Amino acid sequence: MANFSKSNVPQFSVEVYQNEFLPEGGREVNGIITVTSTGGGTTGGVPLTGAAQASSHLPGQAPNAAVVIMVDCSGSMDYPPTKMRNARDATSAAIDTLRDGTSFAVIGGTHIAKEVYPGGGRLATAGPQTRAQAKEALRRLSAGGGTAIGTWLRLADRLLGATEVSIRHGILLTDGRNEHEAPEDLRAALDACAGRFTCDARGVGTDWEVKEVTAIASALLGTADIVADPAGLAADFTQMMENAMGKEVADVALRLWTPVGVEIKFVKQVAPTVAELTDRRTEAGPRAGDYPTGSWGDESRDYHVCVQVPEAGIGQEMLAARVSLILPDPSGGAPQTLSQGLVRAVWTDDMVASTSINPQVAHYTGQAELAQVIQQGLDARKSGDFDGATAKLGRAVQLASASGNADTAKLLSKVVDVVDAATGTVRLKAKVAEADEMTLETRSTKTVRVKK
Repeated sequence: MANFSKSNVPQFSVEVYQNEFLPEGGREVNGIITVTSTGGGTTGGVPLTGAAQASSHLPGQAPNAAVVIMVDCSGSMDYPPTKMRNARDATSAAIDTLRDGTSFAVIGGTHIAKEVYPGGGRLATAGPQTRAQAKEALRRLSAGGGTAIGTWLRLADRLLGATEVSIRHGILLTDGRNEHEAPEDLRAALDACAGRFTCDARGVGTDWEVKEVTAIASALLGTADIVADPAGLAADFTQMMENAMGKEVADVALRLWTPVGVEIKFVKQVAPTVAELTDRRTEAGPRAGDYPTGSWGDESRDYHVCVQVPEAGIGQEMLAARVSLILPDPSGGAPQTLSQGLVRAVWTDDMVASTSINPQVAHYTGQAELAQVIQQGLDARKSGDFDGATAKLGRAVQLASASGNADTAKLLSKVVDVVDAATGTVRLKAKVAEADEMTLETRSTKTVRVKK
């Protein structure tokens, strides 16, 4: 494990958990990479509210962040009428949570995107006066029109791209399906925005498409969730903005260097959520590639790296991969290495050593399977394959129980009747509330950390 720090940049550490021992002929090497960032102006996980906001940066130092809130104003937001009011109140609460000096804007989204505040293609600077003006502008928001989320994201990108800050973040709220633009238009917008800003996405009510909202958050390295009851929006928006205000460094990349002959099988984030990164690699020099991790505050995440090494004889050992945390230089200079760790391979004839599975690797392999079988089970249930759904969701119950993922186990129990969690014996419930099914699908990728 190595640590590197720089003024006002969180200190990063990398820990590698693996069983490096392989049997003769063994080629697959797995490692769980725990990345932790602390300090450098981060808050220790304490929400930034009230007086704490003013003291969270050095005297005279403006926050290096910009946030754009995208609020669905399509016609369906009027049903029930309280939904639009809750959305306005939630956006006001988020604006109150902005740290003084943060750049911000509000977009009203329908089949087109409109600047609600401040307008004129610019961002406002958070302070008592601009907060009051923004909340006054929100009072004039009304529902009407269609839904074309790609246009909202492109406007947010234009606004955020005009600022000289390193942390660029979006918050997107929708209550319906993206019916007024083609799926490829939304995909093109996500491709254009990826790497330019991060975005948290929320679906309110039960008339939106889970896979659309989770795809937005995945592409833009943010979080996705359901707020089934619009009355919960204000608390959720406040929490999202507190998290955004806790970010201190953006565009951190997980760089994987591998020796000649080593093949990368996959790279994925496995905690706090499962997120596939393998296909998001960008080349970074000979035998090195960067995988995006987004913005960091005071937090810890786990990644699973799996590589295939060439065959070697008993007693030989090799470096299978070097994992580094890389921070680009905004002025175009050499990137900074924040921390690094090594994944090793050692061939042995000790069967006990070579056949034992590292607890971290075993745990997160199970968590990744848990997310997958929940999705497969729900898809099977929707298509009428009830036997397939029962088998997949039963396996999910078994995995959630074995790994101690109590939150997911609770969500599963609203979709199936659990006969025996240990064996995964379940019965599909005859009636399932739509909100319960959507909550399970949206939160299926949330994982629990391994007990160390």
